[in-house]
Amino acid sequence: MTVQIIGTYATALCLLIGSGFIIVGVIGLLKFNDPMTRLHAPTKVGTIGIGMLLLASICHSFVLGDTSVHELLIMAFLFVTAPISANFIAKVNIHRGACETPPSPPRDDTWSTLDTPNADLQMESDAQK
Repeated sequence: MTVQIIGTYATALCLLIGSGFIIVGVIGLLKFNDPMTRLHAPTKVGTIGIGMLLLASICHSFVLGDTSVHELLIMAFLFVTAPISANFIAKVNIHRGACETPPSPPRDDTWSTLDTPNADLQMESDAQK
């Protein structure tokens, strides 16, 4: 097998994987009812799908003997902006009341410190006995 044939197979594989992810994202976008659940389908799955399609484009350009960095710039822009836009869409839905309000976090003084709760210390000492 030559490098061109392997590159063509790699391009085809990337196209199939990317198309599969995009189809799953579209189905999820159409099937989910709540705006917050709809948010995950295009942002998480779609980002990977578009990334694989861009990777296929990179593989194809290398098979042809050209070099292309445009796809890398598009991927970097996509991977940076998709989570930010998803966060803003989620915030808008929460503030509009279009979805259920997330529950309040429990009172916990140890989540951002190195303190160990007494219950965990007790379980640890019981396990050592």
